[in-house]
Amino acid sequence: MPLNKQFTPEGFYSLSEEKTITNYTPTRLADAKSSGEILEATVTLCDSEHNLFVDLGCIKGIIPRTEGAIGIAEGKTRDIALISKVGKPVCFMVEELTYNSDGKLIARLSRTKAQKKFLEHFLENYTCGDVITAKITHLEKFGAFCDIGCGVIALLPIDAISVSRIAHPSDRFSVGEVIKVIIKSVDDDGKITLSHKELLGTWEENAALFSEGMTVSGIVRSKESYGIFVELAPNLAGLAEPKDGVLPGMTAGVFIKSIIPEKMKIKLIIIDSFPGHNKNKQEYFYKDDHISFWQYSPENCPKNIYTDFLHQKDI
Repeated sequence: MPLNKQFTPEGFYSLSEEKTITNYTPTRLADAKSSGEILEATVTLCDSEHNLFVDLGCIKGIIPRTEGAIGIAEGKTRDIALISKVGKPVCFMVEELTYNSDGKLIARLSRTKAQKKFLEHFLENYTCGDVITAKITHLEKFGAFCDIGCGVIALLPIDAISVSRIAHPSDRFSVGEVIKVIIKSVDDDGKITLSHKELLGTWEENAALFSEGMTVSGIVRSKESYGIFVELAPNLAGLAEPKDGVLPGMTAGVFIKSIIPEKMKIKLIIIDSFPGHNKNKQEYFYKDDHISFWQYSPENCPKNIYTDFLHQKDI
């Protein structure tokens, strides 16, 4: 489904003509109120009562605390979700244009209403397996939180980021980065879970980028008693023989000794290693807007690794 500019992650179109604050005249805001249009502006202040003030250019805009995010009024969302928005763009709908005690025109706004409108659109138009655009909002050890539209947050668990295991989502992403994700599940409470690794190619697609005899760079991901795992691409890692002084997080120059599709293995020899690394480039092999079933492992491999989005099953 094409990206609907009404329902993009916050900040995604903040510089576009559709949402630029230079258009926010009182007439423009009144029209948005009548049509139910979702707008966007930057939060300039969060007061002691956690009301948000936004820069509309022409007049003062206020988002009352209870209208700051879904779950705030019910106590399901913490106030830090509001405080952290200072200096950042937020989506909102215009609730009322009125005058304050000083006779100045102000706009009362609702971010909650915009989020509920997005969720209604999301639940009506999307299903598990759909590929959507998301924006990384913050990173925790267990996963990446993503804005999938109007500040509505979904979780991308760490084990769904890539096939190659990482110690922390920051090994793969940065806050503010715009990525593609797959809707993996939506539970009865409205919690949305995402996936990402299926977009990064199968074992065979990634292995085809390399050949025996090549010497390439990789990132050391783990060190075991039997060998060292080196990531060649986000969805591909090889195993090198043990070597002293090589630690997770290092960059390694590796010689590709053999590629064995039927065992889904790549044997490596570490030539050199040194501290620090850059993130491996993420290439999206999958270009369509929906994926029902994805098989990572080669057909002739005894180990079968796949994701069944239709039945929400990941093996």
